[in-house]
Amino acid sequence: MAEKIVSPGVFTNEIDASFLPAAVGDIGAALIGPTVKGPHLVPTVVESYAEYQAKFGDSFKSGSQYYTYFTSIAAKNYLQHAGKLTVVRIAGDGITNASASITQSVGTGNSFDLHTLADGVIMNNSGSIGTNDTLASATKDSIRWEIAGRNDKKGTFTLVIRNGKDTSKRKNPLETWNDLSLDPTSNNYIERIIGNQYNTLATDGSTTYLQSTGEFVNKSKYVRVANVTQTPDYLDENGTVTVPADSGSLPQTGSGSIGGAFQGGNDGVKTTGPHKFYGDASASAEWQGFNLTLGKATGSDQFVSALNLIANGDEYDINMILMPGVTNDIASHLVSKAIDVAEARGDTFYVADPVVKGANLSTAVTAAETYDSNYTAMYWPWVQVNEPQIGRNVWVPPSTMMAGVIAFNDKVSHEWFAPAGLNRGGLDMAIQAERKLTHANRDTLYESSVNPLATFPGEGVVCWGQKTLQKKSSALDRVNVRRLLIKVKKFIAASSRFLVFEQNNASTRTRFLNIANPFLESVQQNSGLSAFKVIMDDTNNTPDLVDRNVLYGQIFLQPTRTAEFIVLDFTVMPTGATFPE
Repeated sequence: MAEKIVSPGVFTNEIDASFLPAAVGDIGAALIGPTVKGPHLVPTVVESYAEYQAKFGDSFKSGSQYYTYFTSIAAKNYLQHAGKLTVVRIAGDGITNASASITQSVGTGNSFDLHTLADGVIMNNSGSIGTNDTLASATKDSIRWEIAGRNDKKGTFTLVIRNGKDTSKRKNPLETWNDLSLDPTSNNYIERIIGNQYNTLATDGSTTYLQSTGEFVNKSKYVRVANVTQTPDYLDENGTVTVPADSGSLPQTGSGSIGGAFQGGNDGVKTTGPHKFYGDASASAEWQGFNLTLGKATGSDQFVSALNLIANGDEYDINMILMPGVTNDIASHLVSKAIDVAEARGDTFYVADPVVKGANLSTAVTAAETYDSNYTAMYWPWVQVNEPQIGRNVWVPPSTMMAGVIAFNDKVSHEWFAPAGLNRGGLDMAIQAERKLTHANRDTLYESSVNPLATFPGEGVVCWGQKTLQKKSSALDRVNVRRLLIKVKKFIAASSRFLVFEQNNASTRTRFLNIANPFLESVQQNSGLSAFKVIMDDTNNTPDLVDRNVLYGQIFLQPTRTAEFIVLDFTVMPTGATFPE
């Protein structure tokens, strides 16, 4: 008590115990793999499958058939139950985006250029213009531009981004940007309104990161601006055109001689073929058009770059890594790399695929026995699903389905519940498993830490295991316990950041306890913990630690274990026997 009490009276104190940690936002998985379109090697957050389709596409044509990538199937399953997904697209080496030069209203120069945010040849729609201004090579994923509403007196115009397959009679505008200006001093300057940034992959020898170029953040979902022919101070203080000739720099209205097409997009270097998909993607050099062999720029190196990017836990907040179809038997170096990233981050979990379709049980077991990590789990066998985008039943690796199972588990319960069993482990989209496992098969797999995807009459395909790849028997050899630790560590670490650089005294320690204890109590009440204890006081914050600017805390947890083995004794008693109490 700070007051000096001498004579009788009422003395009041204020104790502020209302400190609340900032809410931790949604945390989702990182999904790495090829997509139809979208930014290349730029981790991009989507919050629904519709948004995924808009940014990354879904189906595509190869030869005479339509296909979807494992990436899209995993995204669809995951986003049915989760609200956030970080997608990292891998593509052909040297892939580029498409662009268009918008011609000036006077002369032959260009007013500005547009570049698609999505990369690849699929963004091109150059070619002959048909009836109603249809573009010969347009696809459902391409876009086109149109200039409307030019006003020479104000120096403004409207840019419309349209669907590439629309027509002049049935226009399908995706974005409309009104009153744009080429005057860099104007609030409506085109680069400021639409954006001009792009990212390139860079490294300093030890860290891979994205180098951003351009000073204006992209507000358009489809394009960025470049090479603007500026018209500084287009209007004077009286609203009069300062240099009349500058009006000629404004863009022509309409969509130009090429119908608003984009050109120059390139898919880069990919494998020459044959391109194998679904259950046929069983060789490293023929994997969905990419080559997963160590050191190949057409696939393997890009996965490594993507993993190096998401290794930055400060930049990318994720709790799971998915690389569907990257199996240990054809790309063990990528599986090892993903495990290393998960362990180094310490706050994410990797769902790995052990083997390609057609591999036997012993090969799946061998794949799991290669590793020792409680940040990784493997599931087997492959499953067949219906893919409505292409109207066929296809074979997909376990991780594409387990992405949805784990997301469903978290939606209906919590991360510390097992994503397995009849209540939360059903693979609803699965038609059948590649192999119907016997009880002996499941025993063999589980002993080697491979989680079986079992088939039960009337129940379909169900995840029937939740082991991590840890060899030592402990609480962390179970998926639910590892994910419990990830959840707890993420919440307390994120909330405690507000205590960094605060005074190292009893008040700050109390604030930490007011963060940790209520959260852990809620976990305990929701069956995640049997007991816990948090210590942060003078007993573990000794003077030498304080002098080294260290605030030290200890958190002791007793995770709630799952009932994986239910043993029931049925005893037949003779007539007249007394039942035991």
